[in-house]
Amino acid sequence: MAWSIGCAYAENPASHAHWSYQGSTDPAHWADLDKANAACRLSQEQSPINIDVRAAKKAPLAALEFSYAAGTAEVINNGHTVQVNPAAGNTLKVGEDVGHLLQFHFHTPSEESVNGVRYPLVAHFVHKGFDGKLSVVALLFKEGRRNQALAPMFTALPTEGKLLALANMNPGELLPADHSYFKFMGSLTTPPCSDGVRWQVLKQTAEISKQQLSAFRKLYTMNARPIQPLNSRVVEVSD
Repeated sequence: MAWSIGCAYAENPASHAHWSYQGSTDPAHWADLDKANAACRLSQEQSPINIDVRAAKKAPLAALEFSYAAGTAEVINNGHTVQVNPAAGNTLKVGEDVGHLLQFHFHTPSEESVNGVRYPLVAHFVHKGFDGKLSVVALLFKEGRRNQALAPMFTALPTEGKLLALANMNPGELLPADHSYFKFMGSLTTPPCSDGVRWQVLKQTAEISKQQLSAFRKLYTMNARPIQPLNSRVVEVSD
């Protein structure tokens, strides 16, 4: 994929230093690995966060209008996550803002927590608007039934540096019926931790089987950044 916007969002050429989730290059050291990663330590709007449901402010948030369709896709293992690059043409409209779906990828456990609880898995759908700003929709997964929409990729997850081509994949089939959400401003959750990212965390969860979760964890036992301080930010929730 031509877009390169941050590790778990895809490798970012602005952040050349090797980083990881464990050891001497773990999240506590990201800001020390490259001066381009200064926001990992200095920004007051870092992601992920814990969502305190009772503290969230109810607001008339614009609906999330997904226009996702079936098409070809590439599934890659970039050494930090498994990332799906769908064919162009998928969009998300929020009010007057329209963003194009660049890719989606996975973290275990979920990077975002709700009332202090992290879910087994989360998918981040990364969109880029005409103004260049990023908008990410997070879909939390709980353990349960086999997820049919994930099956084509999770039955053949590629190892690091490998690619899986899908002839027909519709990102919309992953989404729950209820699109109500929590909203807050945040950052990339990987180096260079750039802020100014609009986050929408869906309230309704999806399910994933124990076997599917195990398949992902064979590749990544843990690839989630620790929870970051909320600071002065306000989390809004749709009415």
